[in-house]
Amino acid sequence: MRILQIAPEIRTGSGVESVAYHLEQEWAKLGVETSRFTLADARGAWLPAAGGGVKGRLTLAARVVWFSTVGSVLAGRELARQPEGTVSICHNDALAGDYYVNHGITAEAMRARGGAALRMLRNPLHLFVWARDAARFAGRTHSAVISLCEAERSALERTYPRVRPPAAVIGNGVDISRYQPDPQQRGDVREQLGLAPSTEVAVFIGHEFDRKGLPQVIEALRELADLHLIVVGGTPDMVDDAHRRAAESGAAERVHLLGRQADPRPFLQAGDVFVLPSAYESYGLVVLEALACGVPVVATPVGCVPEVIDGTNGIVVSRDAPSIAAGIRRCLRGDRSARSQAARAAAERHSWQAVAQQYLRLFESGTGERL
Repeated sequence: MRILQIAPEIRTGSGVESVAYHLEQEWAKLGVETSRFTLADARGAWLPAAGGGVKGRLTLAARVVWFSTVGSVLAGRELARQPEGTVSICHNDALAGDYYVNHGITAEAMRARGGAALRMLRNPLHLFVWARDAARFAGRTHSAVISLCEAERSALERTYPRVRPPAAVIGNGVDISRYQPDPQQRGDVREQLGLAPSTEVAVFIGHEFDRKGLPQVIEALRELADLHLIVVGGTPDMVDDAHRRAAESGAAERVHLLGRQADPRPFLQAGDVFVLPSAYESYGLVVLEALACGVPVVATPVGCVPEVIDGTNGIVVSRDAPSIAAGIRRCLRGDRSARSQAARAAAERHSWQAVAQQYLRLFESGTGERL
């Protein structure tokens, strides 16, 4: 078997590009030959990386439209040149490939936040993606569609009732050697932030503060007088708004807004609990990363949360400050060592090695059945 992955980028980091990268690495370890078709192969290397602000949103739109159109045509030509027996898997945008991995449903994310129609109309890119994927799922472009969890498979069928390809469910994985408990990092980060070893610390990581529930977490601090919160991610405007919210909640001294960080691991390792009361997640890989670091999770029942959080390794809550506060209290009570061990054990069941093997079984079966 030979595998060709189609994605705008394939590299370490976070998001879709990281998923493709880890799968590539694990397949290589198993002796499976892999190759890539990326934005550069689609003659889109001239497009800059997307950033913040209006310019960043326009750049992102250009990249998505280019890889969806020009990329689809050129990926199709590349597939025609591949040797017999090659399996192709598309991770984003392009309308090409035997298997399509559905990394998120834009319309579902808008519905989860409320005012879906207005949100869609305000951003032409959302409408483009919706129309593109309506054509994708109603046609015969792919042999099967892979959703990341059962909730996403249901959301896919709800959003696009005419889904033609059979559906499979394979979750994302986590690098359990890269993400693991590290007492030294825990101490170093706390020292840098002026936090004592005994201080109770919650961690929030995300670049979309409103969708991922940071305002509700800050509001919950009113009920958790001694808890400190480390926040990683967000644009400068988002960070300024979070500063204001923290001051209004009387928690300005306890909210540590660090902005974007190249490596989230030290901050996860410094926490006693990870909190993510998100309105929508296609999967929520950061949940697995927190668990792998031995940090219990307080999160809403979105993405992978219902499938991996079982009460021993974290608490499922509703998206409001009282419920979040209660969930954090429960996680901080009792035997913290046992919770940490349960968190780590849950992550180990979702290693990239195990996930890569699930994909291979699907490819070998040629079906859309759940594995």
